[in-house]
Amino acid sequence: MSNNYSQWQAMLAISKASFRAIFRSPSAVIFSFAFPLIFILVFGFIGGGSPTVRIGFTKTTDTTQRNAVYQQLAKYKTIRIVEKSEEELRNDLSKGRITALIDMQPNKSDTFPLYNISLLTSTASVDRLAILQSTLKDIIVNIDRRAAPDAPTYAKIDLPPPMPGRVYKAIDFILPGQLGFSLLSAGVFGVAFLFFNLRQQLVLKRFFATPIKRGYILFGEGISRVLFQLITAVVILLIGKFVFGFTLVHGVVTFIELLILSLVGLIVFMGFGFIVSGLAKNESTIPPFANMFTLPQFLLAGTFFSIDTFPKWLQPLCRILPLTHLNDAMRNIAFEGSHLIDCGKQLGILGLWGIALYAVAIKVFRWE
Repeated sequence: MSNNYSQWQAMLAISKASFRAIFRSPSAVIFSFAFPLIFILVFGFIGGGSPTVRIGFTKTTDTTQRNAVYQQLAKYKTIRIVEKSEEELRNDLSKGRITALIDMQPNKSDTFPLYNISLLTSTASVDRLAILQSTLKDIIVNIDRRAAPDAPTYAKIDLPPPMPGRVYKAIDFILPGQLGFSLLSAGVFGVAFLFFNLRQQLVLKRFFATPIKRGYILFGEGISRVLFQLITAVVILLIGKFVFGFTLVHGVVTFIELLILSLVGLIVFMGFGFIVSGLAKNESTIPPFANMFTLPQFLLAGTFFSIDTFPKWLQPLCRILPLTHLNDAMRNIAFEGSHLIDCGKQLGILGLWGIALYAVAIKVFRWE
């Protein structure tokens, strides 16, 4: 009789039952579907994102104290100066990540206008260009009134034809973050509550009375969780694409790569869940333990805001978190046009997190 027992069939039976149970759980549906979709809808309809205008300067720009326009522009709270190489700045410009690449050159003859300002823009940044132009004109007018009231204008603005670019919409930033939010919530809360309840309700003990091996129990429950979250990812991506125009650079190929990346992220995050379920003494201790892992990542991993907006001393901590690298990889694949093979750094760090998490999970996980 025992020779005819199939571990695989038993595992698939567990997966099927667990899959049905997940859909019957209000908390699973809310955390995996409702919360991310609510945030996507809110940010999608807002669409405008932050009013901050990001700009860069060429290497030859005069940034000395003599250049009054530069000094005044750097003080504006709505202006954020991005410091990168000129090649990186041009790349960001073509993708709408900065509004303009500015070149400020003094007039060699020392006659008015004293400075020539050239604004290199792209078709991806036209929505913020008006804000930048208005800011520069206000600065120049104020300088003219104060320093040279009877002379021609202090600086002249030149606007060359914009370079071609791809518009970086608010949904292109927020959707990968919310997908990561959903995966992290499911991996931590879902797995922690699942295995704790299986122990408390003596379901695992009943499993042990059958010939199924323990590893197949884990695989069976894990498969159901993975399938559910992949369905969640598909729904989120499709709504983002067809309702809000979420960018999938390579179409179906990008869509499939995002699903594969979601699978990798979920497997890593499930390690947090196994640790929490092993440490929790009762059901009321699961949320505090789980929030220790999830809350810092929700706030600091670039889920809602770019890491660049945080203080510089905090950014290295942000870049340690696994959700940060999952979000970065998703945005690179969806908008930048990268492929999984180009995300070696992010995948490598996620892999290291996975190894560390499951090493701890093996030590603390309890069957009874």
